[in-house]
This record gives sequence, C-alpha cells and structure tokens, in this order.
Amino acid sequence: MSLWTATEAATATGGRATTGWAATGVSIDTRTLKPGDLFLALHAARDGHDFVAQALAKGAAAALVSRIPEGVAPDAPLLLVADVQTALEALGRAGRARMRGRVIAVTGSVGKTSTKEMLRAVLSHQGRTHAAEASYNNHWGVPLTLARMPADTQFAVIEIGMNHPGEIAPLSRMARPHLALVTTVAAAHLEAFENLEGIAHEKATIFEGLEPGGVALVNTDISTAAILRETAARHAARVIGFGTARGAHHRLLAVDLHDGATVARARAWRTPLLYKIGVTGRHFAMNGLAVLAAAHVLGLDRAVAIADLANWAPPEGRGTRERLVLDLAADGMSIDLIDDAFNANPESMAAALEVLAASTPRNDVGRVSNGRRIAILGDMLELGTTETALHAALATLPAMQTVDEVHCVGPRMHALWQALPEHKRGRHVATAEDLAAEAHRLIDAGDVVLVKGSKGSRVSLVVAALRRVGRGMEEERG
Repeated sequence: MSLWTATEAATATGGRATTGWAATGVSIDTRTLKPGDLFLALHAARDGHDFVAQALAKGAAAALVSRIPEGVAPDAPLLLVADVQTALEALGRAGRARMRGRVIAVTGSVGKTSTKEMLRAVLSHQGRTHAAEASYNNHWGVPLTLARMPADTQFAVIEIGMNHPGEIAPLSRMARPHLALVTTVAAAHLEAFENLEGIAHEKATIFEGLEPGGVALVNTDISTAAILRETAARHAARVIGFGTARGAHHRLLAVDLHDGATVARARAWRTPLLYKIGVTGRHFAMNGLAVLAAAHVLGLDRAVAIADLANWAPPEGRGTRERLVLDLAADGMSIDLIDDAFNANPESMAAALEVLAASTPRNDVGRVSNGRRIAILGDMLELGTTETALHAALATLPAMQTVDEVHCVGPRMHALWQALPEHKRGRHVATAEDLAAEAHRLIDAGDVVLVKGSKGSRVSLVVAALRRVGRGMEEERG
C-alpha cells in the first residue's frame, strides 16, 4: 500500500514530478533506506543531493530534490521543489490533514521520549498507532514523522523538543494535536533562556497548536505549573493536572521502588489506581500517570492500558537495565548496568541516582566482598552560567549518599568531583574515551553501575566498553 504517489506529493509540496511513482515510506538517510521509500535530499551535515544516486540504486521509489544531482538522469524518478526542508514541512502538513484519528503531542524538559514510548505501547493495543522514531522532535523530525504517518492512523504520538525560544509553537501548529502534554519543566537548555520561567513559557506554547476542543495535560508539581496552566487555559477546552499535589485530577499517592520494577498508587479523581512499570524509577511512575490520564481523555480501556504499562521498557540509553556476565564459569560473576547515557540535566540526574540508590548490589561474588553502587557521570550541557554550581550540587542529593563510587567525565563534572567526599571519588577524566579504555578496571562482579550524561558527553562509549567486557568474556569462555 502506497504512502505517497507522485501526484499526491507534488500537490502537497507544489513540486514537479519527473515521472509517475508510488512510495511506501519516507527516508532521509541512505543507511536505513528501504526499497520503495521516497528519499528526501535534506541539507544537514552533508548535502543530501550527494546521496540521491545511491538512494535510487538501493531501490528508492523517488527522490525529493531542489536540483537534479550530478550523475542522476533527468528522467529519473524525482520530485523537484524549490527547497527540500520547506517541502518536507508541506508534506508533513498534508500527512496530518488527511489523517482522521487523534493526535497527542508531548514535550517536556525530562521524560518526553520515554512518555512518547509509553503512549505508543498503550495506544497500539487499542488502535492503529503511529509515533516518532527515536527522538525525532525538531524542525525536520516532526514533519518527517507526520509525512510517514499512514492515512488510516487512529492514534499519532508526536514528540516536540526545543533548544531555543520560538521552536515549539510552529511544530505544534503543524501537528495540530487533540491532546498536548508537558511532562515537566526543568533546568535544561538554560543557556538559551534567562531562567526556568522562560523555559516554562516556551514549553507552554505546545498548547497553541491544539485543535478546537483540545485538552491540555499539565504537571501540577512543578514550580512553573501556573505558567503552563495560564497558557493552556487560553487554548484548551479542558486543562487536566497530574502529579502529587492536592487538586490534581490524576494524583500520585505512593511509589514503591524495587529492583527492576516500580509500583504506584494513584487516584483518577475518585477512581483508585494501582499500576506497575516494568523498570525502576519514581519519574517513570509520574510519566505513567500522565499516560493513564491521556488514556482517560481518549476514552480508552484503562485496565488494558495499565496491563500494557507493566510490560513497557524504556528505549536504549534512557534507563534500560541489563545484566552483563563477566565470567560464565563462575556463578554470579556479573554486573547490573543501568544505561541512561542519552541525555542529562539536574532533574534527570537526580532521578537516575535515585534509581541507582534503590538498586541492590550483590555481595561476596567478586574481588571486593561487598557489591557497590557505582555512578559514571558525564557533563550536563547547555546549562548556561550556573553550570558549575548545578554540577557541584549533585553531591548533596540524598540518593548520592548511598553511592559508593563516582567517576566523572568532562570539564564540567570536575565541579562534582571536587564537591564529593574523598572516599566517593573515583576517576575524573577529560573525555569518555579516556574512561572507556579503563572500563574493565572500574567494575567488579556484584556491582550496579549507572552511566548517565548528556549525549554530547559521549558516555555511551563507556556503556559500549562495559558491554564489550561482558561479551568478551562470554566469547572467550564460549
């Protein structure tokens, strides 16, 4: 079944098709392109026009271009437009216009990707669901998600992010959500804003794109909740609060953290709720409550939604937990790895450290008799002039008191390393590559190891190195 025909795409973009074709998908990367995709020659790190010939050779149905690239025949299947980015946005709007289902838009300083994935898991068992890949939430990610959306989609989940003021509202107006959700407002991208209130005002603009009769979901616990509510009231037919605060329509009453699971009690106005998330984290319980509130707004089966939440697991790099075997020949010779290496700000750092604190190391299985809680923390980026103080403040978090050893990566994390008591100080290195090279010396059987940092800190390299330690042992013994 085609997603776009040449005529449909030309009409949507105002472009000219060189020949007839039908595309079953939309791609911006030849490495992941599938036969039948419409390839978009976007200009990013490289000019996408340089890859058009390769895309067509790999089976692309056509290529959307602003000029005929060198080495591509004029009669090749092309869609010629004035500007590829502008055409992508037009294709996204057309994809949204023909869809008759309901759209949920998600933003927030922390938790938007995890919440989007929770919504995907819950909605997909109650209707045909389409959601953004990975963190496709920016000026090309949102229209690409909409352009890839099948016309018969019943539920669409659109993640919307930002780095600077003025980014969210245009993307929300493009998505035209029936339900808009702000997970939280925290000190992320502070270098582009004067203060937390500025971030809240930007996040609140997601409500400007709401369809008539749309609903706003607002976290009532945060200090800037009033800013969100004020903007939501101007654009939404209903504003529903979720959180622990009195008066929240969906109110979180209690959270119990366990190794590998979170159990929460809540109340949806007068209806008691008991639900489980298949991963540890108080923040996951709050995101899960927001998802249940969304399910309520959409009129879905709440019992089915709760069952689906119990089976949900976070995407890689966002709190996934795995056991790495160090020696197959000896019982218990393994570590537990918490991979949260994709993003970081003070609030998400606190949440991740709380997960580590709730984890139980195993004793008497390694060289060190007592298993340890080890944190490997990379720089938090885009925090502005307060970044040094915000890094140092991590040392005072209650969860940090239960951490046995902290390894710090990057120049900003030196502030934390200095603020830690000497007995907690591990290594401080300039780059993740430096620590990755020592990965095998950082751990011992029985340890629980958290790796957390902004994507730019590249601490995912340490995650990969730790996995190689386990895999290498398995291959050697196998």
